[in-house]
Amino acid sequence: MSIWADRILREFPADLSRFWIALDPDGLLLDETILLGLREREFEVLPFEDSVSFRTEYEERYRSAWDVGQKGTAKALILQWRGADINSIPWDYIRAARQVSLSLADLFPNLNYGVVRKLDSEHHEGLFQAYQKHVTQLLGEAETKNFVLTHIFRLSPYLLNRPEDFWREALRLHYRGAGLPSLFADHVATVLRDTSLGSLPISELLASKPFMLRAILESWARFVAKYGVQPDARGRDQESVEGHAFDVPFDHPDVRVIIDTMFLEGALQPIEASVRPEHLPDWIQVGLIDDPEALAHLVSEGARRNAASLPSEGASHRDWVEAARRLGELIYRFNELKAADADNLQGQLQSLQREADARLKDWVLQHFADLPSLPVAKAPVMVHHVPRYLAMRRGFGEDRIALLVFDGLALDQWAQIRDHLSTKLPDFSADEGGCFAWLPTLTSISRQALFSGLKPREFQGSMDSTAQEPSLWTKFWQENGLRKPEVVFQKGLKRSDQLALLEDVLSKPTTKVAGLVVDMVDEIVHGAMLGKRGIAGQIREWCDTGFIEKLFLMLAQHGYHIYLTADHGNVDADGIGRLSQGVVSEMKGERVRAYRSEDLAASVPPDIDAFQFSGPGLPSDFLPVYANERGAFVPRGNKIVAHGGMALEELVVPFVKIRMKKEEHATDSTSDRI
Repeated sequence: MSIWADRILREFPADLSRFWIALDPDGLLLDETILLGLREREFEVLPFEDSVSFRTEYEERYRSAWDVGQKGTAKALILQWRGADINSIPWDYIRAARQVSLSLADLFPNLNYGVVRKLDSEHHEGLFQAYQKHVTQLLGEAETKNFVLTHIFRLSPYLLNRPEDFWREALRLHYRGAGLPSLFADHVATVLRDTSLGSLPISELLASKPFMLRAILESWARFVAKYGVQPDARGRDQESVEGHAFDVPFDHPDVRVIIDTMFLEGALQPIEASVRPEHLPDWIQVGLIDDPEALAHLVSEGARRNAASLPSEGASHRDWVEAARRLGELIYRFNELKAADADNLQGQLQSLQREADARLKDWVLQHFADLPSLPVAKAPVMVHHVPRYLAMRRGFGEDRIALLVFDGLALDQWAQIRDHLSTKLPDFSADEGGCFAWLPTLTSISRQALFSGLKPREFQGSMDSTAQEPSLWTKFWQENGLRKPEVVFQKGLKRSDQLALLEDVLSKPTTKVAGLVVDMVDEIVHGAMLGKRGIAGQIREWCDTGFIEKLFLMLAQHGYHIYLTADHGNVDADGIGRLSQGVVSEMKGERVRAYRSEDLAASVPPDIDAFQFSGPGLPSDFLPVYANERGAFVPRGNKIVAHGGMALEELVVPFVKIRMKKEEHATDSTSDRI
């Protein structure tokens, strides 16, 4: 355990109390490392967000057992309170609990608190180590910013004297998936204002990954044109990004090596070249697609690099979201290959998927229990966080919001739809991220959690159906200040002829929030006969109908901020044997079965390769049994496309902010950098 985690954990000695109240305004306990350390000590953390739901969980899972001398769900419970007034907590809790106060101001007394609190929790450990070694006196605001930039982001604005220095550091930050918090990006921009770099939109380039990637790709198109390459514009504006034309020094070795990696791993999409001279340097060819052999090489090299960079056991949830994104880009490219090239590379891709799934399974068994409690201010970590995140966005000025849930959409299929939209809509862009579905990754569980903002055990009466989604969606928004007529829910969307009736509802001035289920992908998946490569062809045909761009344009026309996500993904699966158990199984999926007791769960025959994992947030009498690896409970030898399990393409789904015009990327503290 790190010195940072030890510093926090020492506030909670074992056997001192069963019930604690942690006054935690900065959310220090909601860090994956801290949560794991507490769980190893048999402590659980429960954020106090709603008095009724907290009391229900506290009474049922903890106090009832403690009152009869049993340990219950955990040895001790910590009520985590982020509010300013502790008197908002019920008096019986205050009287019964032992109180602990935690804050960044107390842990970093010589640093500026307003600066430190802008850092994500993942940086607290590194900051604490640097603080212990180097800080001996009080630092002001500017000094604290420079200290954080130097020791956390490995960047000193005073050393960025040349264009290649700036672009190298900017690319390095975004390649790691981080970027700079807006406070620090603004500070760098201020330092560089009077230098030769001062004309660049430095703050936006350092803080916004979508802005940065668009700048790089459009600059790349102009750069390769100098070598005689004629890029296919594909409807994009190749002249500037929001009024800026950038001159990125791609041929500088420090910049070139990062660009090469970003193309190979899918962070940057190669551009299509209608004319390409012979004898181009290899490093330029990586960023061009003009023949099948080039794409096959890109897939093969991308698979190799993905395999080398898979997250380890101690990885964060952010690492797994990024790994899922890279894998999704790779699968999308693989599905675009000709059959012969795909056959040659299929073994390499499957080997990568097996290794990714094995590592993810080990990680899920250890860390998944912490995900529901993680903070959502920056972006939702799990799908049930989405409504709360959208409510925050409304509080920051996004008055009208449309949530599009593409039922069953995997990240590779989102990449396909995204590239289709980029060819059809010149002003389209997307701030791309991802979040975790609920386990098991079944529609009736994960999609209900998505629309309700609840954990599955909080809607256990309807876990086998999606019929309650409209009322759960409406209830959430009524609890967050909207009236029932201001909330819309519509499912079953897939065809252009449905849009006129939908527009009648969405165009009403009273409509503020819309939850829309687009279920064509899920229909295609459940009827798939030719695996995911066949599904890619059907999605291409569906995209060609124009439904998606018409939907997006209609929403944008009526002033909606558009968010897109999914309830789960899907995978190619192989039959491991059918389970003929009659009514023994409570819920039957092709990748998962659920049982009401340990005895029933143990009835799965030993020759069926399966494992049990109940996970957090599920009712105590709901015990899922998963097909191992990419197996399915269908006859051996059968191949299907399915969902329900914990493979990477099932568990991590897209969460995307859609932009339909060239709007300025905010860089203040409320920026939605997903």
